[in-house]
Amino acid sequence: MPDLSPRHSLAPRHGGALTDVAERYGVPLKDWLDLSTGINPHPYPLSAISQADFHRLPDPAALAALIGTARTAYGVPAQSTVAAVPGSDFALRLLPLLAPTGDVAILSPTYSGHAEAWRAAGRMVWPVATLEEGVRTAPIVVLVNPNNPDGRSIQPEELIATARTVAARGGLLVVDEAFGDIAPALTVLPHSAGERMVVLRSFGKFYGLAGLRLGFVIGPDDLVGRMRDLVGDWPVSGPAITIGRQALADSAWQIAARKRLLTARVLLEALLTKAGLEIVGETDLFVLIRSPRSIAVHESLVRDGIWTRIFADQPDRIRIGLPPDDGFERLAKALARIA
Repeated sequence: MPDLSPRHSLAPRHGGALTDVAERYGVPLKDWLDLSTGINPHPYPLSAISQADFHRLPDPAALAALIGTARTAYGVPAQSTVAAVPGSDFALRLLPLLAPTGDVAILSPTYSGHAEAWRAAGRMVWPVATLEEGVRTAPIVVLVNPNNPDGRSIQPEELIATARTVAARGGLLVVDEAFGDIAPALTVLPHSAGERMVVLRSFGKFYGLAGLRLGFVIGPDDLVGRMRDLVGDWPVSGPAITIGRQALADSAWQIAARKRLLTARVLLEALLTKAGLEIVGETDLFVLIRSPRSIAVHESLVRDGIWTRIFADQPDRIRIGLPPDDGFERLAKALARIA
């Protein structure tokens, strides 16, 4: 079994954390090509931010306008409540404190934060392989769609049927659409009117602005309204409100970004295949590979200053994010040495 012990930190809890990586491997921070996250390498272009956005408390009218823009962008039904939060990870960690009682089935493998949050709240968590198994196992079912790290996707009609099944026995369906912007046809939101489900949306991944910390929680008012009350009158910053309103309304940029990401993902897959690496999953923000020598592949890339995401619970797999345009040649040379 490969050594994934904490002293090596080969399997970090999340991507990024480059300061620690730079110190450990002796490569200056500025010289790393970070492919460990599923974040758009071509961020939304920022216009000048007013000093007032930093100086004043966020305006309630501006926050309401952001909520309205998100409602339109995501196709949220009028019956559903929308709450802005400082990142969808923040919301998924609060949700177990508000959800109905009972065990939780999580469609796995997936983002580890979900299991961490429910266990921290004292819930019994059951990893399951299918939605059908999840419904049989627990009253609360959690999934990511499209999934991280393998890109598995589930159609909206199946999610609606699942929501109705768990609701009939007082349960809840939680759908994390953190990567939903790259696959808008998969979103369950336009079909979710009146359903017992909570949907999480992330802003930072698709728009390449993860440091802004902006996300949304959407669902029944008895749950999402309580979360909105918990986070208070200023749940996100003034700059996040301004930038979020601009980006969520910019459909031309969104269309162009999806095309650009698709092209980059196809190129990345070609490089990985040429290097003899087996592709076992993908979205247009990352590719998942499987290799019996995954640790050697990971560390070979590290020697070239390229950081990828490896997993303690899946030691034969590596997730590789999209490089920026000027990073493909560097990655290709590093992969050639692996091949």
